Amino acid sequence: MATRRKPASSSVPNATPSSAATTNAVQEKSKDVQLPTDPLVSDVPHSGSVIQLLVCVAGIYISFLTWALLQERITTTSYGPDKRIFRYPLVLNTVQSLFASLTGYLYLRYTTKAGASTAPIFPNKDITSKLLLVAVCQSLASPFGYASLQHIDYITFILAKSCKLLPVMALHLTIFRRSYPFYKYAVVASVTAGVAVFTLYHPSGNKKGKGAETSSAWGLMLLGINLLFDGLTNSMQDHIFVKNKTFKGPQMMCALNAVSTLLTTGYLLLNPWTNELGSALDFMGAHPQVFRDVLGFAACGALGQVFIFHTLSQFGSLVLVTVTVTRKMFSMILSVVAFGHSLTPMQWFGVSLVFGGIGAEAEIKRRSEVAKKAATKAALDTITNGVKKE
Repeated sequence: MATRRKPASSSVPNATPSSAATTNAVQEKSKDVQLPTDPLVSDVPHSGSVIQLLVCVAGIYISFLTWALLQERITTTSYGPDKRIFRYPLVLNTVQSLFASLTGYLYLRYTTKAGASTAPIFPNKDITSKLLLVAVCQSLASPFGYASLQHIDYITFILAKSCKLLPVMALHLTIFRRSYPFYKYAVVASVTAGVAVFTLYHPSGNKKGKGAETSSAWGLMLLGINLLFDGLTNSMQDHIFVKNKTFKGPQMMCALNAVSTLLTTGYLLLNPWTNELGSALDFMGAHPQVFRDVLGFAACGALGQVFIFHTLSQFGSLVLVTVTVTRKMFSMILSVVAFGHSLTPMQWFGVSLVFGGIGAEAEIKRRSEVAKKAATKAALDTITNGVKKE
């Protein structure tokens, strides 16, 4: 009498032969079926959760509000009995990029899984060349911005900086040939217009901006170059993440700041027309308090960049720029609450434009995610039912 063989075991516990065959068939067919995708997905896959985004936003706000206070203290407060002010911005940028590079490396080591090797900071020549371009743009943007303030008033400067969402999207469209769903354009327009209106109608009294009495064509051109470099920086960072899926935020932070440190240090050491580094060191030696303030400034900037690069890698540059632009508005509203200032009707209109745009985007994304999950479930159900009929 022939021995009867038992059915081959299935990968599904307690599954019958027919159900196991159905499961395997579904798995095989699903590989060949393109599941529905979200038509509203942005340029960078949003792998981060809402909780991650909230943590990043809080980290950016807290770090850079403190950073801004220290920056104002360093650049506007007089030190010592001789009442001297620290006026060496390139040294500040160099110290901050050095701190950020070291912090980025620690961040990279921390996010590396146990037993895995640390990802290379410069994985290939293509990424390295692009990082060099981003570092140059980042290093040049700030000097052009400061130079523009010698020719235009401060309100014009802030108004233009509030609209930096526009060059980011414009560069994505023209250079990287990416398209966006209509709602993205509406959100960008709403947020940009809201911040611009809020800033433009901010009561400034009769005081004029330092170093500039009226706007000039030369100042506007310098400011335009500053915005162009800002836009290139954000867009190139986004492009690197899109084209190199394994290149993460910690690698970008460490590599970019390392390159920036080398560039600015080389300029400080080799520039024959200025001795900014020596003058800054002499100032710190004579006024130890400014040294402590510079260290605090660099530490806050480095910590803030951890949140910035995590946001950039998980949510994309448009989300990041929205957060950084609205941070200024939050600081203004905080000032209103803390010091009892009042807002004009047009400023409240600006607030409504910003939060209306952000709220609308959040609701559209929520609905999109629900629709995507429903479509995916329906597609899998269709495959399963088709296999069962066979």
